[in-house]
Amino acid sequence: MTTTTAEPFPPLPDALRPWFAEISTVTGGESVAHAPDTATKLVVRVEEGGRRDVLVVGPRTRASYHRAEGERLSSCLQLHLAPGTARPLLGVAAADLVGRVVPLRELPARTARQLSYEMGDSAFDDMLGRLAAALPALPESRSGLLRAAVDALSFRGGRIPGQVKEVARELSVSERQLRNLFAEGVGLSPKHYARIDRVRAVLAQAPTARWADLAATTGYYDQAHMTTDFRTLMGVPPRSFFTGRLPEARPCQAFDRLRRRDADSQ
Repeated sequence: MTTTTAEPFPPLPDALRPWFAEISTVTGGESVAHAPDTATKLVVRVEEGGRRDVLVVGPRTRASYHRAEGERLSSCLQLHLAPGTARPLLGVAAADLVGRVVPLRELPARTARQLSYEMGDSAFDDMLGRLAAALPALPESRSGLLRAAVDALSFRGGRIPGQVKEVARELSVSERQLRNLFAEGVGLSPKHYARIDRVRAVLAQAPTARWADLAATTGYYDQAHMTTDFRTLMGVPPRSFFTGRLPEARPCQAFDRLRRRDADSQ
C-alpha cells in the first residue's frame, strides 16, 4: 500500500487566494492511505481510461485505507477551500460535508454548478485561469476572524498551537462562538481541528525524528499521549504505520456509490 503523494502545482493566482488555501496534484497506486484532513476540497479525479469526476470532498475525521476497483487513478487535482468559503461558494455549511463525497454540480449554489462545468471541461494547465474568471469577489463576512483562529490552532513552522480557551480569549470571542464559527466555516470543532492538524504534523515529521522528540515538538504531553491520539485517528500506532503494518484496504465505497447512481440514472 502507498500513501497518496501531493505534488507542487503553479502558485494560485491572486484572484483565487480569497477562495482557496492550497492547490496540488495527487497520484496514487492501486491501494492508498488517506490521512485525516481538515480541508474541504474541490477535486478533479481522472482515471486512466479518461473518465473525469468533479467532486467536493468534505473534511475527513479518520484515516481511510482503500484499494482501487476497476480503472486506476491516473491524476487528481485538489483545490483546498479557504476557511469560511464553503457556504458562499457551494451553498452549504462545511459541517454538512464532513465525511462526504458529493458531485460538485449537485450542490445548491449557482457558482458550484458553474465551477463544475469549468473544471470538468478544462485541462489542468488552463483550469486556474478559467476559475479566476468565473469566481465572484468573496462577500464580506467573518472569515477574517475564522482564519485567524485556524492559524492560531495550526502547527506552523515548528510553532505549537495554542489551546482553544487561549485562542478564544485572544480573539475576544467566547468558546461557544468559536465552535459555531468552526462548524460553519471548517466543519469541525476547534479541538477536533487541532487534533487532526497535530497528527498531520506527526505524519510529516516522523521519518526524520525520534518518537519522544516528536511528541515534544508537536505539543503532546508525552510519547504515550501522541501514540494514543495517532492510533485513534490513523487506526494503528505510529510505529506500525511507518513500518507498513496497516489496516486492510477496502474498496472506495463513496466513489462506487456515485458511479452506481450515475449508471442507474442513464
